[in-house]
Amino acid sequence: MKDEACIFCKIANGEIPSKTLYEDEKYRVILDLGPAARGHALILPKDHYANLYELPDEACGEVMMLAKKMAVRMTEKLGCSGFNLVQNNGECAGQTVNHFHLHLIPRYEDDNQNINWVPGKPEQEELEEIRKLICED
Repeated sequence: MKDEACIFCKIANGEIPSKTLYEDEKYRVILDLGPAARGHALILPKDHYANLYELPDEACGEVMMLAKKMAVRMTEKLGCSGFNLVQNNGECAGQTVNHFHLHLIPRYEDDNQNINWVPGKPEQEELEEIRKLICED
C-alpha cells in the first residue's frame, strides 16, 4: 500500500527517477542525494510504513538481509574500509521523511564523518531501574 503524498513511495515505485542500485518487487535501493560519504544509499520499501514501529516483522528480516547483501557488494566495489547502517525513527532521532528507510553508509579513512554519541555514565541502580521498566509487566 502506497501513500500518494509520500516522496519516498514515489521514488521506491519508480514515479520519480533515482539512481537505483537494486530493485525487486518489494524494495528499491537508491543512492542518497545528500550523501554522508561516497556511495551512501537508502533501502526503501515499496509499501508505505512511516517508521520501524509500523514495519511488519517479516519485512524487518528482509531489510536486514538486503542490507547485508548490499553492504558486501558496496564494500567490494567501492573499497570502503567500514560501513554504517543507520535507521532513524521520529524527528528527535533525525528522521526527516516519514517513510521507513535504512541508510547504507560506506565509510572511508579520513571521510570526515562522525556518527557517534557521547557515552553516558549511569549508575548500576539506574541501569537496573531501566531494565525492570522494560522487562517487567
